[in-house]
Amino acid sequence: MYWSGSLLTLSIVHLWTDIVVLFSLILCHLHIEFLVRIWKDCITGLTREERAYQYVLTHATPGDPDSILEAFDVWCSKVEFISNIGPKKGKILDRLLMEQSPLTVLELGAHCGYSTVRIARSLPLGARLYSIEMDQRNAAIAEKIIRLAGFDDDTLIVNPSDEVIPRLRSDYNLERLDFVFMDHWKKCYLPDLQTLEGSGLLGKGSMILADNVLFPGAPKFLRHLRRSGLYQWKIHRATLEYSKGIRDGMAELVYQGVK
Repeated sequence: MYWSGSLLTLSIVHLWTDIVVLFSLILCHLHIEFLVRIWKDCITGLTREERAYQYVLTHATPGDPDSILEAFDVWCSKVEFISNIGPKKGKILDRLLMEQSPLTVLELGAHCGYSTVRIARSLPLGARLYSIEMDQRNAAIAEKIIRLAGFDDDTLIVNPSDEVIPRLRSDYNLERLDFVFMDHWKKCYLPDLQTLEGSGLLGKGSMILADNVLFPGAPKFLRHLRRSGLYQWKIHRATLEYSKGIRDGMAELVYQGVK
């Protein structure tokens, strides 16, 4: 028993050592990426998102959403990382949109327009997409990308999500949201979800898809899903966009209503 306990303890120590080393390597990689990004910002006079837009503008076919997404994917995987949903997790988003055929969609975190284009191309005729982006410079890029893809940018809302969500009913005459895609600040996931719950815009069957719930992670959001009893939910396991070794996942929620 003594040796079994010792071996078990040793195995646990080795496991935790491996986890700590892996996490340290990830943080080191992200820190280097950040420093390189700052350096490029200084020498080019452009933000990372603006550099990506310049690449897409010169390598994609105007009016062709697929071409625009492919150009983004090449840039983000081979030139400079940007935290779009990416092609692998994007296929999950595509499939859910095709299955649900939502008529009203809310996107929290348009960033530079990648996911906005991805959503717009999958929507049925007559559907409305409301995209929120709080950063004005990123929103300006998103507007250009959306127009380049051939879509209408009238519903790109430049304001923090916690200011917009309470006004969706009064300012945009929304009665119900069929689908919500969350890919903004992870600390906003839970308060924004609770605001949506209190707004009356979620109906039985409304779907929410939240990206990056495992990395960087949204533990309070996941805890709420487990405890609230308001949702049927599951995690789609994946890797971080444009990476191979960093485990991530998306949470799929289907609202069941107040019991």
